Amino acid sequence: MAEDPSIYEWAGGRDAFARWLNRFYDLVESDAAEIAALFGPTGTVSVRHREHVTDWWAEVMGGPATYTDRRGGYESMLAHHVDLAITPEMRLRFVTLLSRAADDVGLPADPEFRAAIMGYAEWGTRLALHNSQPGADTAAHAPVPRWGWGVAPPYTPS
Repeated sequence: MAEDPSIYEWAGGRDAFARWLNRFYDLVESDAAEIAALFGPTGTVSVRHREHVTDWWAEVMGGPATYTDRRGGYESMLAHHVDLAITPEMRLRFVTLLSRAADDVGLPADPEFRAAIMGYAEWGTRLALHNSQPGADTAAHAPVPRWGWGVAPPYTPS
């Protein structure tokens, strides 16, 4: 039996993640002013930020270690969230827009894939919520997570 593809491969590689995350940030800018404000006074998400987050997601989902090698790894991601004071409502809106953006750009719709990416979105945003609070007790050093299929590998008909 062949090895299961990574979530990154199943999605269609970096281009698929870039389409998804660009659509997500477009939705943030148009539909979620409270989240857009976290990115600066203009309420726009820079191309640089979008590229860095795409590198993060690609690496987490089994793609190349670009975020670790070029962007500072976990410590850099943690630093971007310090003192943002993300609220539970903002976290939920963030996850909801990620799911909507996945539909909008036509990411694979199979339940196993969606459960994997949205499972990471839930896990990661709950950590970001905690880590963003003023005075939060955070893990100063950790590896970039490598997300897998969990309990249900991708379905491939025989």
